[in-house]
Amino acid sequence: MRRILFFLAGLLSSCLLHAQSSTLSLTDEEATKKTKNLYLFLGSLKNDQIMFGHQDDFLYGIDWKYNHGSDVELVSGNRPAVIGWDIGKLGQEVNIDSFRFEKILKGIKYVYKKGGINTISWHMDNPSTGGSSWNKESGISEILPGGSGHKAYLDKLDQFAKFIKKCRVGLFTRIPIVFRPFHEHNGDWFWWGKSTNKEEDYISLWRFTVDYLRNEKNLHNLIYVFSPDRSRMNLTMESYHYGYPGDEYVDIIGLDNYWDLGHPVNDKSPDEQFSDFQKSLKLITQIAKKKNKVAALSETGNDTVKPLNWYTERLLEPLKGNDINIAWVLVWRNAHMKHFYVPYKGHHNEKDFIAFEQDESTMFLSDIRNPYKKNK
Repeated sequence: MRRILFFLAGLLSSCLLHAQSSTLSLTDEEATKKTKNLYLFLGSLKNDQIMFGHQDDFLYGIDWKYNHGSDVELVSGNRPAVIGWDIGKLGQEVNIDSFRFEKILKGIKYVYKKGGINTISWHMDNPSTGGSSWNKESGISEILPGGSGHKAYLDKLDQFAKFIKKCRVGLFTRIPIVFRPFHEHNGDWFWWGKSTNKEEDYISLWRFTVDYLRNEKNLHNLIYVFSPDRSRMNLTMESYHYGYPGDEYVDIIGLDNYWDLGHPVNDKSPDEQFSDFQKSLKLITQIAKKKNKVAALSETGNDTVKPLNWYTERLLEPLKGNDINIAWVLVWRNAHMKHFYVPYKGHHNEKDFIAFEQDESTMFLSDIRNPYKKNK
């Protein structure tokens, strides 16, 4: 019955897609056809069609790596529709989490061939100091045009362009990538964050980066996600828009929200967090609707999934609100037994995750049909 309902929903989405396509469009006018089609697909999803994503899902999990496995599938029997990757330490042999870039590239191609969606974040090392993403000795102003670190920043963008151009199938098909640069910029932990930089410098960095990748590196298979952190903002339009670079530079209205889903430092009650979480989802839905863009819960989760029935009660139930339309949710990675966001077999939330997967509102890999093909 669930598959029939998704099929019927798909038919309805196809009918609506043509009407919507006249207004919903990528900021990159030269975007590839498959990239445009993916964006239209994301925009066609209704409030009862929520794709599930998991960081690094096909790359590794608890007690395994490099075999295209899936902790999500081991528990639920299905794979996530959206897969996140991080390219921190790009240019080296392994990424920020010590996994080979060669395997990440193969994983991106594998996801695309399976009909899934790839999204990339970038914990970029500080171009000026050579330190990590968390090194705040030097900020954005030094890497803007005229700054002492500008050449080093261009080198990183060139490395990125080289990597993205390898994300292809055959000679000519570039894989569409949902790109989430400089995330959680309103926080105080990254070198591009609020505590180290002026708002106007962050805006300049974003605009320069997008323009350079499009115009100088000819990358037209990127969908750009703006994703502030919930813990450093209140639930107002003004707060969300801190550092917003402009509608012509953003495709996805994202939000990274661990705060309202049982974060250990949040001392509000579960009911209060539930309410705040719904408000945050309504906020990005409203912003996306106003701007004619797509909303997404770009990063979320509860480390080790401690609260009972976290997936169905803390994550899914708020997402089902009538005024909420979120294309996907992505939970963070399963690194090891003390740091994971998807339950494993025998975990106290195993059955809850199965119920989450089986809910008619959630969409996993088997529930989506070629998001890169234009519906007529």
